[in-house]
Amino acid sequence: MSRIAILGAGAWGTALALSLTRRDGHEIILWSHSPAHAAELAATRTNTKYLPGFTLPASLQITGSVQLAADNAELLVFVTPSEHLRATMLALAPSLRADHSILSAAKGLENVTFMRTSQVIAEVTTACSLQLPIAVLSGPSFAQEVAADMPTAVTVASKNAALAQHIQREFSSSSLRLYTNDDVIGVELGGALKNVVALSAGIVSGLGLGYNTSAALITRGIAEITRLAIACGGRPQTLAGLSGMGDLVLTCTGSLSRNRTAGIELGMGRTLPEVLAGLHGRVAEGIHTTAAALGLARTHGVEMPITEQMDAILNHGKPPMDAIRDLMSRPGRDE
Repeated sequence: MSRIAILGAGAWGTALALSLTRRDGHEIILWSHSPAHAAELAATRTNTKYLPGFTLPASLQITGSVQLAADNAELLVFVTPSEHLRATMLALAPSLRADHSILSAAKGLENVTFMRTSQVIAEVTTACSLQLPIAVLSGPSFAQEVAADMPTAVTVASKNAALAQHIQREFSSSSLRLYTNDDVIGVELGGALKNVVALSAGIVSGLGLGYNTSAALITRGIAEITRLAIACGGRPQTLAGLSGMGDLVLTCTGSLSRNRTAGIELGMGRTLPEVLAGLHGRVAEGIHTTAAALGLARTHGVEMPITEQMDAILNHGKPPMDAIRDLMSRPGRDE
């Protein structure tokens, strides 16, 4: 029996829990940061706030205690928003054991430090005098479709090949296919930075611009994501795969994308506070990742014009159409 804790009861965490409980041989516990939310999930057996329409099976344990979740698991799966990951790790630190393995399924960068999620996890575990094996999960995967048991393919990356293969075996099913990779940097940055481009793709749609504009934005978006990933030590091949181009296309074009939806609202003239209020507590990771992505790019001397304009819109009040004009008026260059 594999004992797995899903830490984060948002849409993606709930979808992963549902997928895992469909397989025999798993004991799954789902943790919510809010004890009240955990109590509601346990009582109603549905996540009305984040993933309505799906019944949580009786075999799925639910808790509001992060310590209890850790005590009852061998694999800890972090699905918290990236901005809350360090706080969750610190709360969990006293319960970490040497036999724990960790999987990060969060997509984003930490503000101020510009760290990837696996780096935040490694820093906290090292401070606890533990060297725990860490993997990351990314790829084109809307939570609603995974919960609905629709065929989905994602990537699990780790420097620990045995851990990646173990997660591949434990998570794979007739509707969820996992590919392994050892390029943790490329997989994480692909998953984090595509949200920034998806915001801009939504803006293009909200402004009423055409398919030509969207295609150009997505293509140049993967170009700048790849530049930064390579500068940080990732491989270009990774960004051509599921966790790069695959995830980017999904998030930039799919109607279920929160980042694209937030971008549409910005393009239609909504203010950022209005957009955030409209999300009703759900997270569009690109909003929090944009400034960190730009900071990381500047640290490595990498030019990211789409990210720069997205930062200007989000954090400096630049009108979206002005940002498009500035992108189009940049000096000519080779592709």
